[in-house]
Amino acid sequence: MKRMIIFCMLFFCSSMVLTASSPRTVKYKQILKTIEQLETMVKDTGAELLYTPEDPVEGCLSTAVTCFKKGVQKLQPLNKQEKSNFNRAIRVINKFTYRDPGEQCESTCESHEKKTPKKFLKAFANLMK
Repeated sequence: MKRMIIFCMLFFCSSMVLTASSPRTVKYKQILKTIEQLETMVKDTGAELLYTPEDPVEGCLSTAVTCFKKGVQKLQPLNKQEKSNFNRAIRVINKFTYRDPGEQCESTCESHEKKTPKKFLKAFANLMK
């Protein structure tokens, strides 16, 4: 009977460990949620077009994230009421770091096409997915 209880406890604990999300996954989900919130708060008409990396190759992910972080700094809130939430979301994204152990990428931010802020944020969200 003791062996059965120990086995059940061990099985339960190991299954809980396997189903727990890694801190990295949780962080990416938080960034994705923040980007989706920004999409509703950002000024799209009359705003500056932003360099938007799309479908970066594996070695260029770090460069793409850097481009998106630079672009986020140029976003503007839709109205003054949204400004505090907007600034909070920008701070969350600024804290995000991505370390890519791969080789250096040849492309720069300026080599990508410029798009509207909403399309820019959609591309950023796709990268985070």
